[in-house]
Amino acid sequence: MDTHYKILIIGAGTGGIMTAAQMLKKDRNLEIAIIDPAKYHYYQPAWTLVGAGAYDYKKTEKPMKELIPEGCTWIKDSVIGFEPENNIVLLNNGEKIGYDYLIVACGLVNDLSLIEGLEEAVNKGIVCSNYIDPNYTWECIQNFKGGNAIFTQPTTPIKCGGAPQKIMYLACDYFRRNNLSESANVTFATPGTVIFGVKKIADTLIEVIKRYNIDFKPYYAPIKIDSSKKTITFKIRILKISSVSSIKGMVLKTPNHQSNLSNYHLIYCT
Repeated sequence: MDTHYKILIIGAGTGGIMTAAQMLKKDRNLEIAIIDPAKYHYYQPAWTLVGAGAYDYKKTEKPMKELIPEGCTWIKDSVIGFEPENNIVLLNNGEKIGYDYLIVACGLVNDLSLIEGLEEAVNKGIVCSNYIDPNYTWECIQNFKGGNAIFTQPTTPIKCGGAPQKIMYLACDYFRRNNLSESANVTFATPGTVIFGVKKIADTLIEVIKRYNIDFKPYYAPIKIDSSKKTITFKIRILKISSVSSIKGMVLKTPNHQSNLSNYHLIYCT
């Protein structure tokens, strides 16, 4: 083993940096190291505002060295393996780092393969996401001239549960200010059962949805995107359908409980 630390943190995102800072605030003598190969830190919560044209993307970027807490060692490498029985992590450069306590805060990785056709749609510019390119999201919103605007999220864990809604409300406000509200059909399709888990907040958000005339569809899990036809297919997770019906251009299929929304102009997948 090459080096040993009392506390070892994997990931210098907001979680890893804040954890190190809080512990050092309580005890400056702690031996803490953070492992992260990135040269820059991005404040991703602000990317929602970037995607709505309300904030400068460059202001969300800072050199990592400026954010590592004083008294904390920064190991500029990536972790490729764990030896929990020996309290060791393995680095890409072959070095072994020991620890008494390990904190894993390496965040989430976008896996576009989990939704059929998503990667192709992103590459073609059919789908936009604030966590991929918030500047392009803003470009899509500005180029929207009416039609179906679909905002959705996957069934997997995401970085911010409210992110799909926040960019939707900001987009709706842009549509209103640019006289597009009448020609915009905005849909929020989510695998979740409610708009928000806290009732008091949910009640307020329902009023916002009504104000912007948003078509709220709970239980809708996106499973396929056809970028050539501009359609997105959802699996209805709980809703039971007794017959085939058509709602606002949406086709509901009884056998596999799927729904298809077509002719969209914008999709936001967080």
